[in-house]
Amino acid sequence: MAFTAADVKKLREMTNVGMMDCKKALTEADGDFDKAIEILREKGLAKAAKKADRIAAEGVVCATVCSDCGVGAIIEVNSETDFVAKNADFQQFVSDLAGVVMQEAPADVEALKACKMGDLTVQEALQEKVLTIGENIQIRRFERFDDSTVNVAYNHMGGVIGVLVGLAVSDNLKNNATVKELGKDIGMQAAAMNPSFMDKSDVDEATLAREKEILLAQALEENKNAAKPKPEQIIHKMVEGRIGKYYEENCLLQQAFVKENKVSVEQHIAAVAKELGGEIKLVKCVRFEKGEGIEKKQDDFAAEVASMAK
Repeated sequence: MAFTAADVKKLREMTNVGMMDCKKALTEADGDFDKAIEILREKGLAKAAKKADRIAAEGVVCATVCSDCGVGAIIEVNSETDFVAKNADFQQFVSDLAGVVMQEAPADVEALKACKMGDLTVQEALQEKVLTIGENIQIRRFERFDDSTVNVAYNHMGGVIGVLVGLAVSDNLKNNATVKELGKDIGMQAAAMNPSFMDKSDVDEATLAREKEILLAQALEENKNAAKPKPEQIIHKMVEGRIGKYYEENCLLQQAFVKENKVSVEQHIAAVAKELGGEIKLVKCVRFEKGEGIEKKQDDFAAEVASMAK
């Protein structure tokens, strides 16, 4: 029995399973809808798809660097509960996904899902994990650093926060242990301080203009209530000075170095480079925090108990 693209679309709407899986099921069922649905259920795909609309805001961030090739990857995979996030099988799955990212260099999450993971595609392996674990699992995001930089991974609190650091160094420092220790320190800094930007030059004009507007309003209010108000041109100079403080709080390279707060991160990097007799420049830094920006479901436990008592 023949079927059309409209039939595939209809089956997808009925089951919430991907288009390609619906097409395969209809082909196998010779166009019979009921049989196609049964095939999808036997494969567990329909069951897995039903979990896909449940909020997954827990999970694991994994940052890693290949010991052989030096390529680095950082990935976030979300689950519904912290219990699953701590499961060794789930954590190994996330680590394996990071390995696929390093090896295959996919362009985005959809491309990653099409990559092979053993005998399965990543998408098929993901569906199997959903069925095995019983929760919605989502690959949220990843970044990959090639071997043009010295890459260092830092993981904090068992996968709550991950940081991947990329350092451009002179040839004489490419395998230097002190450089890798520096990369780890920068990763720790980023994990702890959560900078909005890597360098002050990365702050966009809109953000800078908004910050200046806020600082000017604050300075004018302070001046209005001062015993001896300052001239307006002095107020504008004060604002420019306070922008420097904004950089120190929000830009990684301008932040005070956590291990020695009398110098900035960029000053510490320069000092290490001078000591080692080479060049070091921080060129890439990515920080992922598990679940950041995902709106979590807020359960009303009292209301749930009350409804059960009715």
